[in-house]
Amino acid sequence: MQNLWLVAALAGAYLIGSLSFAVIFSRAMGLADPRSYGSKNPGATNVLRSGNRKAALLTLAFDALKGYLPVLLCLVYGPRVGLGESAAAFVGLAAFVGHLYPVFFRFHGGKGVATAAGVLMGINPLLGLATLASFGIVLAFTRYVSLASMVAAVFAPFYQALIWGVQPGWLALVLMAVLLVWRHEANIRKLLAGTESRFGGTRAPAAAAPAARRSRKGNS
Repeated sequence: MQNLWLVAALAGAYLIGSLSFAVIFSRAMGLADPRSYGSKNPGATNVLRSGNRKAALLTLAFDALKGYLPVLLCLVYGPRVGLGESAAAFVGLAAFVGHLYPVFFRFHGGKGVATAAGVLMGINPLLGLATLASFGIVLAFTRYVSLASMVAAVFAPFYQALIWGVQPGWLALVLMAVLLVWRHEANIRKLLAGTESRFGGTRAPAAAAPAARRSRKGNS
C-alpha cells in the first residue's frame, strides 16, 4: 500500500510540475508564447524578454511554488501513509521533471531553475537559502543567469552532504542537478564561445500575440 501512495504522490507531483506557468500567464496577458522568441525557453527569464515584468514575476513565483508545494504536502501528510523525507525529495524531483517535460505542453518545458529552488526550499529551507545565496553571488559577479543557475544546482547536493549528511533523498538532489546542467547545454556552448547574454542586457523583441494577429489580418 505504501508503494501505491508513493506512485500516486510522484504522479501528482509530475502533473503539478507540468503546468507551464510561463505559457499560461503569457496567454492570459496577451503576450507571445515564450517558446516562440528569445531562448524559446518557457521560463521567467525568457518571459522577462517580453518586457512584461509582472508576467515574469508571476512565472517565477508559480514555477517555484509548483516545486515547493508537492514536497510540503508529502512532508505534512506523507508520514500518515509511510512516506518520509526521502520520498518527499523524489516527489520534488518528479515535479522538476514535470517542468522539464510537461505532459500538458507537448513535453516542451523549461530549464527548471525556479522549480528546483522551490523543491530545495521544501526539502530544507536552510539548504534552499544556501543554494540561493550561491546563485546570487555568482550572478552578482558574472551577470550570467545560466552560469549562476548551474553552479547553484551543483552546490546543492554538496551542501546537503557536507552539512546534513548523505541520505537516500540525496540522490534526488544529484539527479536534479545533473538534469538542470544538461538542460543548459546550449548556454554552456554560448558561455564557451563568449556569446551568452548577460542579465540586464539587451532584450530580444517579443511582440504581443494580439498585435501579431492584427498584423496578419491587415496583410490578408
